Amino acid sequence: MVLSAQREPLGLRDLPVPEPGPGQVRLRVRACAVCRTDLHVLDGELPHPKLPLVLGHQVVGETDDGRRLGVPWLGWTDGTCRYCTSGRENLCDHARFTGYDIDGGYAEYVVADERYCLELPEGYDDVDAAPLLCAGLIGYRSLRLAGDAERLGLYGFGASAHIVAQVARHQGRRLFGFVRHGDEAARRFALDLGCDWAGWSDELPPEQLDAAIVFAPVGELVPAALAALAKGGTVVCAGIHMTDIPSFPYDLLWEERSIRSVANLTRQDGEEFLALVPRVPVRPETETFALEDANDAIARLRRGEVRGSAVLRL
Repeated sequence: MVLSAQREPLGLRDLPVPEPGPGQVRLRVRACAVCRTDLHVLDGELPHPKLPLVLGHQVVGETDDGRRLGVPWLGWTDGTCRYCTSGRENLCDHARFTGYDIDGGYAEYVVADERYCLELPEGYDDVDAAPLLCAGLIGYRSLRLAGDAERLGLYGFGASAHIVAQVARHQGRRLFGFVRHGDEAARRFALDLGCDWAGWSDELPPEQLDAAIVFAPVGELVPAALAALAKGGTVVCAGIHMTDIPSFPYDLLWEERSIRSVANLTRQDGEEFLALVPRVPVRPETETFALEDANDAIARLRRGEVRGSAVLRL
């Protein structure tokens, strides 16, 4: 499925089977999860993608020599810049990203730099493993940046939140879920996954939060999350794109509250998270679609109609 121009539907195309270059592997795609970042690329909110482009950066595939690997968003870094050499390869100035700078997994085959592929845990089939590669990884990195918060708020209960909630509960944290006003199905989903309380995103929780992770790409939620924090709390913005954050009074930030963002992931994040997954154990909820139905999957995700993660199964 090919994106020829932003703000246009994907088109089904016959493409030549890609040939791997030095250091690359070719994978026959088994599954690829659909991410909200794919929507941001398609909608033009992330500018300057490679065009034409094959979207998809939560790829589970089999290499030519029979190994099962995962291909995540981070597809290449230069390894020499000050970010790479200080353990922050996710901030590399010259990084290249799967499904943005590099053709991704909405296809039968994908080529990837083997150094950035991840070994997948046993006991997870291809569909269940796919959402771990971004929804899970970004949620995990966000959780780490939230520190040791006991009372954790999750704003936007979709693919990432439903995975990180399981990890957070495993760590003994108490969870408070926030969903779009009136979305009763999402509120029940949050409660089903162990939230002590779940309500609308414009509500205050019954207790002050030690940290909050904002997964929804809605800037208005940042001051709302700040208002829910206890002293010294942190709001972590987990998305790659967010609408503008409105102005807010300094009182919301005072008393050593903080706001920080999450950018991409490192290979170490991936290795740590995928080793943790079977110990929790994380159980993703998925809805599967055929490759040729990718536009439908994207539309369902945009309307908030997917419980958990949408996954293209090949």
